[in-house]
Formats: sequence, structure tokens, C-alpha cells
Amino acid sequence: MTFTSRLVALLSSARKPLSPARRIATLFIAACAISTGSNAQIPSLISAKTGLPSSVVQNDQVRAELVAHAPDGVGSGKPVWLGLQIKHQPHWHTYWKNPGDSGLPTVLQWTLPAGVTAGDIAWPTPQRIPVGSMANYGFSDTILLPVPLTVTSGFQPTPSGDLEVRLSASWLVCRQECIPQDGNFVLSVPAKGSTASHGADFEATRAASPTDLPGNSQAKLEGNSFTVTVSGLPASWQGRALQLFPETPNIAEPVTSPQTADKVSGEGAPSPGKQVWQNGVWSGNFPLSVQREGIADALPIVLALGAQSLRTVTTIVGSWPPLGGTGAVLAGPAVVSPAAQSPPPVQPTGWSNWMLAIGAALLGGMILNLMPCVLPVLAIKVLGFSRHSEHSRGSQRAQGLAYTLGVVLSFVSLGALMLALRATGEQLGWGFQLQSPAVVAVLAALFTLLGLNLAGLFEVGMLLPHKLASLQARHPVVDAFLSGVLAVAIASPCTAPFMGASLGYAISLPAGQALGIFAALGLGLALPFLAAAWVPAFGHMLPRPGAWMDTLRRFMAFPMLATVIWLVWVLGHLSGVNGAGALLALLLCMALVVWSLGLEGRSRIAFATLSIASLAGLTGAIGPLVINMDDSGSTGTTAAAAGSGNAATWQGWAPGRVETELAAGHPVFVDFTAAWCITCQYNKKTTLSNADVLADMRKHQVTLLRADWTRRDPAITVALEQLGRSGVPVYVLHQAGKPPVVFSEILDAQDLRSALAKL
Repeated sequence: MTFTSRLVALLSSARKPLSPARRIATLFIAACAISTGSNAQIPSLISAKTGLPSSVVQNDQVRAELVAHAPDGVGSGKPVWLGLQIKHQPHWHTYWKNPGDSGLPTVLQWTLPAGVTAGDIAWPTPQRIPVGSMANYGFSDTILLPVPLTVTSGFQPTPSGDLEVRLSASWLVCRQECIPQDGNFVLSVPAKGSTASHGADFEATRAASPTDLPGNSQAKLEGNSFTVTVSGLPASWQGRALQLFPETPNIAEPVTSPQTADKVSGEGAPSPGKQVWQNGVWSGNFPLSVQREGIADALPIVLALGAQSLRTVTTIVGSWPPLGGTGAVLAGPAVVSPAAQSPPPVQPTGWSNWMLAIGAALLGGMILNLMPCVLPVLAIKVLGFSRHSEHSRGSQRAQGLAYTLGVVLSFVSLGALMLALRATGEQLGWGFQLQSPAVVAVLAALFTLLGLNLAGLFEVGMLLPHKLASLQARHPVVDAFLSGVLAVAIASPCTAPFMGASLGYAISLPAGQALGIFAALGLGLALPFLAAAWVPAFGHMLPRPGAWMDTLRRFMAFPMLATVIWLVWVLGHLSGVNGAGALLALLLCMALVVWSLGLEGRSRIAFATLSIASLAGLTGAIGPLVINMDDSGSTGTTAAAAGSGNAATWQGWAPGRVETELAAGHPVFVDFTAAWCITCQYNKKTTLSNADVLADMRKHQVTLLRADWTRRDPAITVALEQLGRSGVPVYVLHQAGKPPVVFSEILDAQDLRSALAKL
């Protein structure tokens, strides 16, 4: 019998009736019912108790909050607004619906109840964010992205009388580097009563949003530019330089700004890149974007002067020039074995920061007990103390210490293994073992056996020699230690609040400090059980043993089997649907074997022989489907053109390509870039297009590789992490026998030329 289920079975043999404290056990059972896999959200009640509102996501760059404005409550015909409010740290920004030269707009995906629909974002007027001769459109400081809701008579509030709103949002935040981020939000808006605490924010956003232009407008195409002519503008705008924001991406080059425009009064059509006023009519000439991918019959634009802005949809007159442009064609990256680069040496952090991280890790470990993948095991273990007559207080304390030791040592061991593997270049995070189909299959088999055992289908004592089966009963301290190990095995795929930041911070620290954070996580996970063992008052709150313990034990089979469902789902992402189906068939056959071994007489021999033979045959026939990776959905890089790098000609990066070129005697310069990274595009058009820089590259026969991270290629993510970076741009110069040289995000031509001169 397993060391967790045996404890429950022994507890269920007690004959004393259950005390009124049975209600506490009911709470445990209800809590266990939320076990649906490690990726499940913490219920809002738990979030509220922990002081972690799920309406807020915060990191080092932004604080994003889901807010609502329903001054008359939520009902048919009543005004209801939702909004994502983003507070940026200094020098960071996110993007408008048209990000400009580069970038990505913020995207909101809503989950709403029946009878409620969400409209489009009512975008405020953006800021122009210049980077040299280029520009982006976006927002800094604090911005609210409001969305109107339409509520019909079919809306039914929750039992608590609320409108429950869920939002999945993604945004790109940039400074000199760019970091893709996302967040999941949940908010309950009372259907009755007023929700207006953010009314001033929504009103300020409305005032900062464009209103409709009362006049007329048109855009006339002329060669590779177009001229926008607008009438009906406010009298106070006359003779002033205006800012134009096209809502359609990749139409106009965002190069004209009020700060750089020449004199704006004159006669006739404006010259390229200029603005003119004539008889109260404003005209501006704008070059077409070199990234233009199509044509349109109309162009929505926003014209702005200071805090005032107007929106109009211009009619397009003329013929679009043919699509096409020049540019280097990058060879596809080769499929080569992963690079064996070593990450840069980590540096110790200050004691104050480290102690703060220890505190966050301790809190994260405690919250981890509430995660659905951990709570069933904790419930079984803590309820074991209901059997007060079995063990003395000293024995319970010894078990508490043993359980804590098992948890802490397991955390430290997993942390040490992860740090060791990451030091060799592996792409690993917490729960990294679930990236292996074989490990996932073994865990699914283990938890299937645990579920069948808890359900009473078999007892280990039926399958093992009596001495081995009764070993744990004679050594409750060993049983507690092994329970701690199992708790960590189940908890490892989970990430609780505060835990993710602690793990990410630990990976960047020296081994000693990092393992201290892992130990603090383990101590936090073990604290509830340790408290139950050492604090008598906690134990007195627990219900007395009785027949209900056997019912609880059998109920706990369902959370265990729910974990199996999640593991099969994980395997489906690794080995495909065929692998998941094969695993289910093997688990069914394994269950048949377990059932047959519990039979008696000739039936046991017949069924056991048949089921064991079937399991062996199926394992040989379909077992490979379980452990084989499915590459059909791989987002990895494609094959590259053969041949070594040609100096000053950009080629596609691939894992191992740097080592290949270095072995051939070529220095290598790698540009880690992305289409949505404004700094990347600026550096491409300036330093990386500088004639002197390119001449030096040719002179020293440097191979130029471009790693495009637009779609977050996992191989590129590995390479960035090996360099200690989490975003782009990153520029690296490799030379055989020397450590790589990593340049600043704003690439300076003179710095690059100086480094090339040392080759």
C-alpha cells in the first residue's frame, strides 16, 4: 500500500464516532474538489484571502489592472465600460493600434457571460515616440484602454449578483529593449448598485480620445507618397503644425512631427514630408511605407494638436504604386544540434535583496499548498493527525520534522538539478521534467496506481510480501519523509504567486544563494503540516477518526485521476494525439493487471496471465508512440542554405551555426532582432547599414547572422538566456578562443568598429 493511502486506511479503522468537527473535514473535501490540474486558476475567494487580487498583473515594467465603470449598475441599456489600465515604469512604453515603424498593439480577449458582448477598444490619441529618424505610436506613464459593453435582457448575474469578467491580454513593452508580456485578469462587477471608483480615469480617457471631424478629407496618391487634405478644422488650429496618425499599419512612414516640420504656411501642394495651410485647409504630404502589404479605398486617420484630436476616414484618390521593395533575402537557418554555449557567470546579489527574495519564496511555498495539484496530498496528510490515539505527541513532532526534511531536501535537489542542467545550456524552468514524454508517462502511471489504490481497487499488501507491505506502518517517520518527497513531486509542475519571481531570480544567482531560495520554497510548502505536528491547538481543531475516513480516502481517488487527465493532456502536446491515445490504452491495461492480481483462485491466474501478456504486447506495439516527440506542430527553424557565411551578407541564425562558422575560422556577429522591436529597426537602418561598419565586416570576413525572434522561437529564447538576456535587441560578436562581446541595445557604430579592429 502507498505510504499516503496506508495512513488513511489505518485511520479509517478507528471506532469512535465523529465529533461536530466533521464540518472541518467537509471543508477539506470541498477544497480537494478544485483539483483540475496544475494550470488551474486559484479561486477568487482564495485570491481575496491571500491579498492577491486577480484583477492586477505587475512586473518590473508595468502594472496592469482590469477596471470597470458602471455608474448605474449592470443591466440592459445601461452604460457599462471595462478598461485595462497600464501604468508604465519611467522610460517604458506600450503601443497604439498602429504601432508605427515597429512594435505590436495591445490585444484584449474577453470571456463574458451570455447576454453581454464587448466592443472594440476606444483608443486614446497616442504619443509619437521618436527614435532617430524613425517613430512609433504608443503610450507611456499611465494609460487606460476602455472597451464598451453591450448588455441585453438575456444577461443573468452570478448567484452573488455580479457580472464576472475574464480578460486575457497581451502587450509589448519597450524601452531600448522590448519584452512581450501577457496577463490573465478576472473582475466581478456588482449588477446592482454603482461601480464608479474609476470614473475620473474613464472621463480623462474620453477627453484624450479623438472626436469626429466635422469637415471633409481626402488622400491623393502621387507616386510613392500621398497628400492628405482636410477642411473644417478648428480656427485655433489654423497655421499650426499638426500630427497625423494613420490607424492602418504600414501605410505611411511616420516621419513628420510638429517638432521637426518646416514652416507650415504657404501656397499650393506641400513638398514631400511637409505641411501647408491654404485658405483654412490643411494639407500634409507623407511617404508611403516600404513595408506596405496591400491597398485600400479609404484611410482612417487621427489629426492632433496638443491635447486636442480629431478622427476622420479619408477617401483615397489615385492609383496605388505596385507592391515590392528591396532587401536582402535571408537564407533559412539550418537544423543543427543545439549550441554548447555557456551562460555568462552569475553575480551574487546584496544581502537585503536576497533576504527579500527568501521571504517571497517562503510565502510562495505556503501559497503553493492551496494549488489544486498539491491540496489533495496536503489534505490526506494533515487529516492523518485525526488519529490522535495512534501516535504520541513526540511521534507526531518527529513526523512533522521528517515531512519537512523530505520537502526541503526534494526542493533543493530539484533546484540543484535544474541549475546544473541549465549551466550546460538546457532550456529548463520549474517543472522541467514534464518536457520529457517518458517522464510524463511514468508520472501518469504512478498517479493512476495511486488513484486505484485510494479507490480501494487494490491494496499493496495483496501484491507485495507482508514484511515489505508493513514496513511503513512500523516506521511512521519514514512514511512522513516519503510523503514530503511525494508532495514535491506533485507540486513541481505548479507555480504559485510569488513563486515564479523567486524561481526566476534564483536562476540568476550563484548556486549557494539560489539553493537557499529553493530551501525557503520547501520550508513554506511544509509549514502547514509542521504546524499541525507541533502546535496542539491546531491538532485539536481536526475531526476525530471514524468510518468517514474511508469515504474520504475513496473520494481522494478522483483528484488523483484528475491529475492523470492533466498529464495525458501534457503528453498530447509532446507526442501528439496518437501518443496520448497510446498512453490511455496502456493505463487501461495496467488497471486490468492490478485488478486481476487482486482476484483469488484460478480466476487470478487466468486473468493475471492474460492481462500481463496484453500489457507487454501493447507496450511493445504502441509504447514508442508515447515517448516519441511529435514535430508536426514544431515552431523551430527550417533548414538553411548550405555553405559558410559570406562576409557582409546577412544569413539566418540557427543553433550550432555560430560554432560551425568559428570552426571554419570566421568571426561571427549575431543580430537578435524582431519585427516589433523599434530599437532593432533603428539599429538596422543606422549602425548596421553604415558603410564603414559593413566595410570592416568584409575586411575581417565576419559572418553576419540574424536571429529573428518575432514569433518567439524557442531556440532563440535559449540563446538569449545563455547570454543572460530576456528581450531584444541583443548584438554579439563571437571570436574563436575568446568570450563573446555583447554590445549595448543602442548599437554605436564606433564601438562596433573598435571591436572589429581588435579581431
